[in-house]
Amino acid sequence: MSSRDNAISYGSALVLSLLLLLLLLHDHEAEGCDMFTGRWVKDASYPLYDSSTCPFIRREFACQRNGRPDLDFSTFRWQPLSCKLARFNGVEFLERNKGKKIMFVGDSLSLNQWQSLTCMLHSSVPNSSYTLTTRGSISTFTFQEYGLELKLDRNVYLVDTVREKIGRVLKLDSINDGKNWLGMDTLIFNTWHWWSRRGPSQPWDWIQVGNNVTKDMNRVAAFEIALGTWGKWVDTVLDTKKTRVFFQGISPSHYKGASWGEPAAKSCVGQKEPLLGTNYPGGLPAEVGVLKRALGKISKPVTLLDITLLSLLRKDGHPSIYGLGGQNSGDCSHWCLSGVPDTWNEILYNYMAE
Repeated sequence: MSSRDNAISYGSALVLSLLLLLLLLHDHEAEGCDMFTGRWVKDASYPLYDSSTCPFIRREFACQRNGRPDLDFSTFRWQPLSCKLARFNGVEFLERNKGKKIMFVGDSLSLNQWQSLTCMLHSSVPNSSYTLTTRGSISTFTFQEYGLELKLDRNVYLVDTVREKIGRVLKLDSINDGKNWLGMDTLIFNTWHWWSRRGPSQPWDWIQVGNNVTKDMNRVAAFEIALGTWGKWVDTVLDTKKTRVFFQGISPSHYKGASWGEPAAKSCVGQKEPLLGTNYPGGLPAEVGVLKRALGKISKPVTLLDITLLSLLRKDGHPSIYGLGGQNSGDCSHWCLSGVPDTWNEILYNYMAE
């Protein structure tokens, strides 16, 4: 081959490489791309895994195993309006995160997302050995071949609940449990659903801010104070040069059909299709604004996984009567697996690939 041919060949390869790079940037979070504004589209290549082959899905998320007859809800893909999400590649994720520690911190929605990610990865390497251990509030799923630890810390408020002489005290300005979150490569936080709990399911008796101890207070205000405490912890304790921080947006519930334009529907029970538009008739819940305001006060980098709108459109994605409570309970808060949390993790995957 002549030097001229070599030059042409090299030039062609260079052009091809540049084109591939441009395509990759477009598929991922290209500058100006909003991954959270879009619509759900039917895609025959989804779901990303067969939930029946994921042996460790907890009963409350195993809708197919619990007898849900309609599985079309799992065949929708989230399509942003201004870009295309890179499809989740489990092997690539495992290779890129060899030897790393990724921790989800939060309530049962964090459990939902953590279980989703472990299933997505297990289905990619079904013959790869793993261990699953629990110590205290922390569960660890380890892909042994890759040395990757996926951790879950069940901490529903992020701030401390302490047992004292007067009873259980929710301390809005204290995060002693933050020591569990140090040394991670990636942290994904979440809190909201437990802030409105009352009665026997409320896990505290008193609420404290500074030296002020009271029986109760406005729950949204308490939520915002706790987020401020968490934000100060990030700014003063966490080394964000070593740890990447995400905050999972508010995961919505579907208990009032009027909020999605179907007043006759009392809950998500019987819902089989998503809303196919780009807007939710009932608008965003107020706590979304509270969360964004709190995150805006943090100096260090924290990425909001703003999944509220895309999840609001999925009134069909909850366990409903195919969850833990069966026919006696309609769970319209958590999500079936496979299902919506897989999309949360696909978005997380796109961010982590940057």
